[in-house]
Amino acid sequence: MTEHAEDPRSELERMLDDLFPYRRSMETHRRIPERGADREVLLTDVALMSKAEDAQGDAGRVSGSLYSGDHEHYRFLAQVFEHFAHANVLQRDMYPSATKFEGEIIAMSADLFHAPEPIGVVTGGGSDSLVHALYAYREEAREARGVRMPNVVLPVTAHVALRKGAHWMGIEVRDAPLTPEYVADVDAMSDLVDDNTICLVGSAGDYAHGLIDPIAEIGELARDRGIGLHVDGCLGGFLLPWAEDIGYDVPPWDFRVDGVTSLSADTHKYGYALKGTSVLLYRSATLRARQWFASTDWPGGLYLSPGLAGSRSGGLIASTWAAMVRMGREGYLERASAILRTNDAIKAAIRATMPELEIIGDPLFMTSFRSAVGPSGDDVIDVYLVNDALKKRGWRMNALQLPPALHFCITGPNTRPGVVEDFLADLREAVDYALEHRGEPAASGAMYGFGSMPNGDETLRTVMGGVLDAMHVAAPDG
Repeated sequence: MTEHAEDPRSELERMLDDLFPYRRSMETHRRIPERGADREVLLTDVALMSKAEDAQGDAGRVSGSLYSGDHEHYRFLAQVFEHFAHANVLQRDMYPSATKFEGEIIAMSADLFHAPEPIGVVTGGGSDSLVHALYAYREEAREARGVRMPNVVLPVTAHVALRKGAHWMGIEVRDAPLTPEYVADVDAMSDLVDDNTICLVGSAGDYAHGLIDPIAEIGELARDRGIGLHVDGCLGGFLLPWAEDIGYDVPPWDFRVDGVTSLSADTHKYGYALKGTSVLLYRSATLRARQWFASTDWPGGLYLSPGLAGSRSGGLIASTWAAMVRMGREGYLERASAILRTNDAIKAAIRATMPELEIIGDPLFMTSFRSAVGPSGDDVIDVYLVNDALKKRGWRMNALQLPPALHFCITGPNTRPGVVEDFLADLREAVDYALEHRGEPAASGAMYGFGSMPNGDETLRTVMGGVLDAMHVAAPDG
């Protein structure tokens, strides 16, 4: 939400203008027009929206979301995409190039993550990878062990897409608490495992705090219990190998850990591909085959697909391949070095100059911070008030909960000269603002994908449902 000091509009008008910012300046289409619109007019409108929406991210004032920020790189990928924008990779007889692109994406990823064999799929994003992995483990447990009441054991910080997939597939989610270091408590995970557990999950790193769970210990637990372990490297996967090469202390997290049986990593994050693609790798072809679907008795003919999606974009797969080949190891290392240095600078400054804040763990590529705890055990400040003040200064942080916190996930645009210095100066002022306004309600809270959300959880699900409803309608008249 934007700041509305002395704004003559009503609260409802302000809310609508925030959600539908183009409703007053552009035509809203509620039915297909009788005559097709002029191409140049449409391109002008699209360019105006794109420029306005990229401004904050291009300035380096957004956490995560925009991982490359290099518009020349985007244009190159768009050129590759153009050649296959119309292609449906389900039809491999027409587009055999997709087999080259997808196979090589999988092979390059398998090499990077030390998989014994290049066994995997390209999916539509991190959530897609996680849900497909969960489905494969459910089917494996059903077929191999007769499990009919499946459960998955994971730390509370595991990505919420796993909960979504479990909800859809009738899998019980068993939450394990965290250690004081905010990583998975392996002993607690062990206590939750039973004969109906289909797999364990660990993160590298988790969305909230960017921390790497003790994958080696979870892998040992998985081996001892005879079940699989999925590592969610969707966020950090395409950055951690380069951090290790540079010399950072990266704990074991990939297929070098014996118990790891699958791993996902998002090419559309630190792989610098277009949204949305991800790679899901398996240790064995047998486990991967659990997600295949084939039908032999449909009147429409034989049907085969690697997962939930039928038609898939040839443009996305081709441009993902191009991103990886164009970047090269040298390019990835260069970008990783800048990101890690930037995050180091932010962590060091907060620890040295902002005693009101406490950094959660010691993450490599993001800084997640909460309020420090005072002598009485209470938070020194309301971190959501800090978020309010940062938003007024043009920053878009990710707000977290349990505990209340913010994180700044460092990406390419954040490494530009002057961004860190500006952020730290504004953060100091934001902390002072939170001290001055202690006890006042904050406007922002924690909602994944948004900068702010009203506090109060009694009607939160209703409010969240209303947000989704509003995002799927045409704009009301201005």
